[in-house]
Amino acid sequence: MLVCGKGFLKCRAPGVPFFCDKRKSFFTKTKRGFHSLPLGTGVRVYFNNNLRYSSNSIEVVEKAAINMGSKEDKADNPALSSYDDAMEALSTLISRRNRGDRTPTKGNRDKLEQVVTYLKILDLEDKIKELKVIHVAGTKGKGSTCVFSEAILRNCGFRTGMFTSPHLIDVRERFRIDGLDISEEKFLQYFWECWKLLKEKAVDGLTMPPLFQFLTVLAFKIFVCEKVDVAVIEVGLGGKLDSTNVIQKPVVCGIASLGMDHMDILGNTLADIAFHKAGIFKPQIPAFTVPQLSEAMDVLQKTANNLEVPLEVVAPLEPKKLDGVTLGLSGDHQLVNAGLAVSLSRCWLQRTGNWKKIFPNESKETEIPVAFCRGLATARLHGRAQVVHDVVSDPQDSSDSMETPCGDLIFYLDGAHSPESMEACGRWFSSAVRGDKSLSTAVNGYMRHGEYGTDLNRVSKQILLFNCMEVRDPQVLLPKLVTTCASSDTHFSRALFVPSMSTYNKVISGASAIPSDTRRKDLTWQFRLQRLWEKSIQGTDAGLDHTLKPDGITALPPHDFLCGDAPQCGGPAGTPVTSSAVMPSLPLTINWLRDCVRRNPSLKLEVLVTGSLHLVGDVLRLLKR
Repeated sequence: MLVCGKGFLKCRAPGVPFFCDKRKSFFTKTKRGFHSLPLGTGVRVYFNNNLRYSSNSIEVVEKAAINMGSKEDKADNPALSSYDDAMEALSTLISRRNRGDRTPTKGNRDKLEQVVTYLKILDLEDKIKELKVIHVAGTKGKGSTCVFSEAILRNCGFRTGMFTSPHLIDVRERFRIDGLDISEEKFLQYFWECWKLLKEKAVDGLTMPPLFQFLTVLAFKIFVCEKVDVAVIEVGLGGKLDSTNVIQKPVVCGIASLGMDHMDILGNTLADIAFHKAGIFKPQIPAFTVPQLSEAMDVLQKTANNLEVPLEVVAPLEPKKLDGVTLGLSGDHQLVNAGLAVSLSRCWLQRTGNWKKIFPNESKETEIPVAFCRGLATARLHGRAQVVHDVVSDPQDSSDSMETPCGDLIFYLDGAHSPESMEACGRWFSSAVRGDKSLSTAVNGYMRHGEYGTDLNRVSKQILLFNCMEVRDPQVLLPKLVTTCASSDTHFSRALFVPSMSTYNKVISGASAIPSDTRRKDLTWQFRLQRLWEKSIQGTDAGLDHTLKPDGITALPPHDFLCGDAPQCGGPAGTPVTSSAVMPSLPLTINWLRDCVRRNPSLKLEVLVTGSLHLVGDVLRLLKR
């Protein structure tokens, strides 16, 4: 039984309860899954004057809150048993069978009017005007900016709500209250209230809203009913015509880094994309952005001038201003997002009249308050520059002693899917596998005991696990990744291309069954990715060893495919290129990787999972089982 205690974590985050388990410690060993350690072993503790907290404190709370939705709790509360019913209902709102099937934005000019109609039905049209909103758009970094902003204001003592997309494992990830995913019980309460009212009005030409519109109005319902002090809202796609743009008077707006993505929807030029992103600007409402290419900045500035918006360009955060504190999200590019979040949070505090109340002695311009540092350090966003150490044991060892020697399997997960984010991913991965001290402990709370400093005799191999949607351009993404990594002397020993595990026409929960591997899958796209990979690295696909059987099912490579000596992908000119492989399914791939390290105690596999947030979410689901 989980017991909620009245108190504070060591990070002293206000308003966050702690949980304890009377039966056993949170920090227990599992045969396959995640591993955490109590304070004092392998966990960095930060000191900053009166500030003392640990890098994994918030993770403990998050994991505890998730555990509250266990089967034991469901048995005590019959209402929770309808969660799968809610997922089935949500699935009926999906209007496309593939993630790449979208109606062009130009044909949806009445979308915002529809959202307003739904808000009226739910009696939310006037109530959302009272929400004190931070609205954030951008191509890359908008999710990280939202997470940093929410964590900062939460650590300043405010009740926070945050709406982001997409979710990786469970739809409740999109709705956070005080830094935690909304509970199943509350989600179901608000979900069915909205569903019932909208279903009753779905007559006379008014249909049920599409999935994202429903989730948007549900977010507003949650934030209004939960009486949050601040609502941090991430734009779904674009900005001007995005469902979240029904917000008429946000406190402040932010535009994260812009780049070439979603061109089929937003346009083929950076100026077109910037036009849609700048659509969240509201007359005379302050806005902040990060350094942009001139083509994008010109559009942002022109839009701001027309609306009399004071637009400020924010420089990346200087690490020296953090007084030794490390950002909770890894990668140098996060300094850009953190700088934007600091400006958004400061502006929100000033415009709501809270700055002088909370920081009467702090300078407005130059210093970063301690609470801001605490928020920046404890921010968490799964699937972005996340490191997970898979705990592999001998399946024949029923004692869970893990005494049977085996190699190490480490997953580096980043949902990069645009050229710019792929470059940032490559820089982060290269730094992480080099063992930079600033990155080696930033593993989102999941660690293996004694991992660092004990693998000097292990043979490390970097493996790419990749998939992307067919609307992306792998001819740009893959070379960008290889070139970026190679510039830091990081080379992939093997590349594995896997089919998607996600079901595009169904919303799944974290407890949903993992699809079986017995079904035949169309691997045409994966073989195309493999050919592009080999051509971009080697200039030819003549050496491809296709393992496609006559019945259309691909066989797994032999285990020594990863373990033997091999030339390096992206290595020096003239170096032979090692083989890649198309894998039949993601579950089989994860098990195959585990088998490889079980058979080779001296092997350390560092697997970069990228190309798609949905692939990252699928991997996380499998690792948690």
